[in-house]
Amino acid sequence: MSFKSLEVTLENHIAHIKLNRPDALNSMNIDFWTELPVAVREIDQQAEARVIVLSSTGKHFSAGMDLSVFTTSNSIPMTGDPSRMAENLRRVVLQLQDCFNALEDIRIPVLAAIQGGCIGGAIDMVSACDSRYCTEDTFFTIKETQLGMTADLGTLQRLPHLIPQGIMRELAYTGRKFDATEAKDIGLVNKIFPSQEAMIEGVMAVAKQIAQQSPVAVAGCKEMINYSRDHSVADSLKYMATWQSGMFRPQDMMKCFAAKAQKSDPDFEPLHKVKPLFT
Repeated sequence: MSFKSLEVTLENHIAHIKLNRPDALNSMNIDFWTELPVAVREIDQQAEARVIVLSSTGKHFSAGMDLSVFTTSNSIPMTGDPSRMAENLRRVVLQLQDCFNALEDIRIPVLAAIQGGCIGGAIDMVSACDSRYCTEDTFFTIKETQLGMTADLGTLQRLPHLIPQGIMRELAYTGRKFDATEAKDIGLVNKIFPSQEAMIEGVMAVAKQIAQQSPVAVAGCKEMINYSRDHSVADSLKYMATWQSGMFRPQDMMKCFAAKAQKSDPDFEPLHKVKPLFT
């Protein structure tokens, strides 16, 4: 896969997506919004990767939305009939939301490795990832509030499930910066690293552990965790029972037992590729 705003590699069942516009602070231009969901879904469909690491290049993780999206895109008209403008803008927002929904919708976990500024839309993005890690110099801000608008791509919907409600509301209402230490204290990030190099090494080590597990088991974990977030305990338990009755087979478990007895790593079959219908 070849992209203008991203660099994508795949090795040892680990896909690595890098935001690759460091001179523009990895701001999210039209190329980014077009390419990210394509890259994420293509990785999932090909089924060679069992985990994705999402990182970036340069001093800052991402400065959020690039203003060129508003100034050069024909999809966001600012004149004309108000009702038609509103209907169109709603559709545009839903399309942008879908770019980050892809991170949740795919079968494999996504680990975000964050350095420097994680601003505005970048928080929307990392909130949709499964786990987050950062460097000591990282800072976060829900910048949209200070720009006179409401964050609309997932921050306000996902962060309340990741950090305490009161803190989340304060951060949203004020738009203030918060640093890596506070992010770790409130549970937004799993671990802080002294440098970007150390972070990538550490996150890749976590990714390697994930990639060594049964891809069916990991996919089941992600599906169940996401479902449980949005449903009651009773409904989630019923769904778990239904999932297990349909998905559980003993082959991978037997491989785990055999590998443990032989003091080796189990060799799991990949998930099936996702193929278009009628081809």
